[in-house]
Amino acid sequence: MHAEKERIVIVEDDAKLAALIGEFLQSQGLQIDLIEDGAKAVDSILAHPPALVVLDLMLPGEDGLSICRRLRAAGFARPILMLTARSDDQDHIKGLDLGADDFVNKPVRPQVLLARIRALLRRTEAEAPQIPVTRLSFGALVIDNTRREAWLANELIDLTGAEFDLLWLLASNAGRILSREETFVALRGIEYDGQDRSIDVRISRIRPKIGDDPDMPRLIKTVRSKGYLFVAPELDLP
Repeated sequence: MHAEKERIVIVEDDAKLAALIGEFLQSQGLQIDLIEDGAKAVDSILAHPPALVVLDLMLPGEDGLSICRRLRAAGFARPILMLTARSDDQDHIKGLDLGADDFVNKPVRPQVLLARIRALLRRTEAEAPQIPVTRLSFGALVIDNTRREAWLANELIDLTGAEFDLLWLLASNAGRILSREETFVALRGIEYDGQDRSIDVRISRIRPKIGDDPDMPRLIKTVRSKGYLFVAPELDLP
């Protein structure tokens, strides 16, 4: 189930409190949707899953514990933070058992609520599976690390294995200067001795193959005293 990043749904029947919280969170860069009727909350949330739900425990129509249980049963996996005016541990324990991630007690301090929301969002981001990038596209230039091939304007580029390794390393770090030390360690597993020019030679061979100008390079730049930079603007390669 895809969740819309940084959009927060607040399910709260106290319109004044909901507006106050919503305005503060919006001022901090979050997108906020308000739902006052608990009976409508589950269908609305499942129809457009947010990044996080702030859910009042006591609601008309359907209480927060029931909403939390139904959301989890329906497969909603994003964080649920519950608001409660009661300090009863049993409510907290039951909420956690039903799938709530955290509780904030009323009266709500907006800064505390924001901190809890950000902590939950960070945790969710950290837990999300990272899909490795295997193909990069820069205009007419396409580099595929699975096939270990590259194409320019749909034409296969003739690269040696060592040239492909260097091109992939630079392109996958586009926009960041790679020092000679980093490059040598990544490609050869040894430290740069300060004399070896093999990487410079390899770059000079790669440039014309990918449509770069050897004399005035736009894609692979040698940055004096720093290293190498793959530039990834909106390209106009032939």
